[in-house]
Amino acid sequence: MGEWRRFWRDAAADAAAFLLPVDCAGCGAPDTALCERCRAELRPRPVVRALAGGIPVHSALGYDGVVARALRTLKQDGRTALARPLGQALRASAAAAGVGPVLYVPVPTSRPAMRRRGYRVVDLLLKRAGLPASDLLVVVRATGDQRGLRRAERAANVAGSMTARPAAAGRRVVVVDDVVTTGATLAEAIRALRAAGAEPVAAITVAATARRARRS
Repeated sequence: MGEWRRFWRDAAADAAAFLLPVDCAGCGAPDTALCERCRAELRPRPVVRALAGGIPVHSALGYDGVVARALRTLKQDGRTALARPLGQALRASAAAAGVGPVLYVPVPTSRPAMRRRGYRVVDLLLKRAGLPASDLLVVVRATGDQRGLRRAERAANVAGSMTARPAAAGRRVVVVDDVVTTGATLAEAIRALRAAGAEPVAAITVAATARRARRS
């Protein structure tokens, strides 16, 4: 029943996004969820960086301009229609990773964020990308807002905040998030999965901040 409720909730939100008057999430142009010019800004331009320990993080886009505004609108304003073009960017990240048969494991959503939004952003992006989500990670302690924190502070904030389900043991996995900044959240997810016996081979995101990213 939970899957059906999520399906109808997502469908209703997408329909509302098209039926109600909206402005372009990228530039504010009227009567369109995303204008053609801004949609072109979501054309994948893959970048890759490495986390500590050598795990590559593949991202389709840089986190700035139209991309940043579209992701913020999806997350903060509930404009779930934007998950479709952003999900296609995530699919490009998965293709760039080129890792073969794996489980795609989303970074888990905190309970407050789930209550506020009514949906899990990363799970929705995976769905729109046509990639099945494997919910193997669980939040075990609350964390503070990462915004405004420095690299070491971000790592300390999320350290020990996740655990992985026993079903992760022996599975090849790719960790998925919407944006990578310092990589602290992805690193914590990878730690938890390894502790449960999984084999993380890569991480993918829709977008990456400019820090230490290079073209793949």
